[in-house]
Amino acid sequence: MAEFLMLMHGDYDLHGKAEDWQTYLDMLGSIGALRGGSAIGSGLCVRRRGPIPEISRQLVGYVKFEARDWDHARDLVQGNPVYVAGGTVEIRELPETG
Repeated sequence: MAEFLMLMHGDYDLHGKAEDWQTYLDMLGSIGALRGGSAIGSGLCVRRRGPIPEISRQLVGYVKFEARDWDHARDLVQGNPVYVAGGTVEIRELPETG
């Protein structure tokens, strides 16, 4: 199994359906895939040298999860409230390090 992140973009309108998130997270938990997640609030970028870039404002939340492979990771997006609402969900693998 590999670990992945779903990064939710803010290009959707959920119309206040917070309960959809609980249903989705419960589903991921029930199959043992859920590893965490949260909304993403305001922030800042820091840099030791050079111009400081703006934060990535399109990112509004993440879900950390486990999947067998990329196909399985893509399948687990089904039911994600951002995806269901027509928004963008970016999937990134968390490679093993060290």
